[in-house]
Amino acid sequence: MFISCPFCGDREISEFICRGSALPKRPDALDSGAISQYHDYYYLRSNPAGPVQEHWYHVAGCRNWLNVRRDTRSHEVLEVSLSIGKPE
Repeated sequence: MFISCPFCGDREISEFICRGSALPKRPDALDSGAISQYHDYYYLRSNPAGPVQEHWYHVAGCRNWLNVRRDTRSHEVLEVSLSIGKPE
């Protein structure tokens, strides 16, 4: 499998580290229900079949965070874009 890095071009997936889904937002630690929100944030994740949005880090290349849209059924990479800043 290859990911097309905006800076480095097509690269083998072994050059990247997948952080996981790009959708969950980190809870506010100052919120009164933060403990239960953090439990859900870390442990209650969906496992969809089909296109997902993920964060990938190009550790063996330009060291940028990327937003990768990938189909979990075929592992086809559908879209890659640069992520602005480090994901939460």
